[in-house]
Amino acid sequence: MAYARPVVHFEIHGKDPKKLQDFYAQLFGWQIDANNPMSYGFVSPGIGGPEEGVGGGITASPNAPFVTIYVQVESLDDTLKQVESMGGKTLMPPMDVPNGPTVAMFSDPEGNAIGLVKQ
Repeated sequence: MAYARPVVHFEIHGKDPKKLQDFYAQLFGWQIDANNPMSYGFVSPGIGGPEEGVGGGITASPNAPFVTIYVQVESLDDTLKQVESMGGKTLMPPMDVPNGPTVAMFSDPEGNAIGLVKQ
């Protein structure tokens, strides 16, 4: 019997990784360890997520190709305000997905699009 393989890793790329590491550590409270020869910022797993890994979706988009990660937060509005104060931009204000969660999207200071899901 085949099993669905969980998503277990993500990467956010940028020209100034230290700036992005600081941005996400401050925004989401992520613990990021870049104390290694490549200065690769290892992000520690968070709490409150699904133990079996994260699910996802595959769909068509006029702006394809791209990949988006979604981070669960308590308040979409407060998080978007913090994003804007830290040099990011709101790409999509909070929106209720029919029969689903409430989501939003922002871009970080280097333009990476990141989704948010209301906890």
